[in-house]
Amino acid sequence: MNDRVKLFGLNVRRIRKSKGISQEKLAELAGIDRSYMGNIERGEKNITLKKAYEICDALKIDIKTIV
Repeated sequence: MNDRVKLFGLNVRRIRKSKGISQEKLAELAGIDRSYMGNIERGEKNITLKKAYEICDALKIDIKTIV
Protein backbone atom coordinates (compact mmCIF):
# COMPACT_ATOMS: atom_id res chain seq x y z
CA MET A 1 0.00 0.00 0.00
CA ASN A 2 2.76 2.45 0.89
CA ASP A 3 4.27 2.18 -2.60
CA ARG A 4 0.91 3.15 -4.10
CA VAL A 5 0.63 6.17 -1.83
CA LYS A 6 4.13 7.28 -2.86
CA LEU A 7 3.40 6.71 -6.54
CA PHE A 8 0.20 8.75 -6.27
CA GLY A 9 2.15 11.61 -4.71
CA LEU A 10 4.86 11.46 -7.35
CA ASN A 11 2.21 11.54 -10.07
CA VAL A 12 0.54 14.57 -8.48
CA ARG A 13 3.90 16.37 -8.39
CA ARG A 14 4.80 15.39 -11.96
CA ILE A 15 1.49 16.54 -13.41
CA ARG A 16 1.41 19.71 -11.30
CA LYS A 17 4.88 20.69 -12.50
CA SER A 18 4.08 19.83 -16.12
CA LYS A 19 1.16 22.25 -15.92
CA GLY A 20 3.32 24.97 -14.36
CA ILE A 21 1.25 25.10 -11.17
CA SER A 22 2.93 25.84 -7.87
CA GLN A 23 2.31 23.54 -4.93
CA GLU A 24 0.72 26.46 -3.10
CA LYS A 25 -1.65 27.19 -6.00
CA LEU A 26 -2.67 23.54 -6.35
CA ALA A 27 -3.35 23.35 -2.64
CA GLU A 28 -5.52 26.45 -2.88
CA LEU A 29 -7.44 25.11 -5.90
CA ALA A 30 -8.02 21.76 -4.18
CA GLY A 31 -8.93 23.27 -0.81
CA ILE A 32 -5.94 21.71 0.94
CA ASP A 33 -3.37 23.28 3.25
CA ARG A 34 -0.05 23.77 1.42
CA SER A 35 1.95 21.77 3.94
CA TYR A 36 -0.56 18.91 3.66
CA MET A 37 -0.15 19.01 -0.13
CA GLY A 38 3.58 18.59 0.39
CA ASN A 39 2.89 15.54 2.55
CA ILE A 40 0.69 14.10 -0.20
CA GLU A 41 3.32 14.66 -2.89
CA ARG A 42 5.98 12.98 -0.74
CA GLY A 43 3.70 10.00 -0.17
CA GLU A 44 3.51 10.65 3.56
CA LYS A 45 -0.31 10.82 3.72
CA ASN A 46 -2.84 8.25 2.60
CA ILE A 47 -5.65 10.55 1.49
CA THR A 48 -9.35 9.91 1.02
CA LEU A 49 -10.87 9.20 -2.36
CA LYS A 50 -12.78 12.47 -2.06
CA LYS A 51 -9.53 14.40 -1.64
CA ALA A 52 -7.98 12.55 -4.60
CA TYR A 53 -10.89 13.67 -6.79
CA GLU A 54 -10.52 17.25 -5.54
CA ILE A 55 -6.84 17.23 -6.51
CA CYS A 56 -7.71 15.79 -9.94
CA ASP A 57 -10.41 18.42 -10.42
CA ALA A 58 -7.91 21.14 -9.54
CA LEU A 59 -5.43 19.69 -12.06
CA LYS A 60 -8.24 19.24 -14.61
CA ILE A 61 -7.43 15.58 -15.16
CA ASP A 62 -9.30 12.31 -14.93
CA ILE A 63 -8.45 10.33 -11.81
CA LYS A 64 -7.35 7.42 -14.03
CA THR A 65 -4.41 9.59 -15.11
CA ILE A 66 -2.99 9.76 -11.63
CA VAL A 67 -3.55 6.35 -10.01
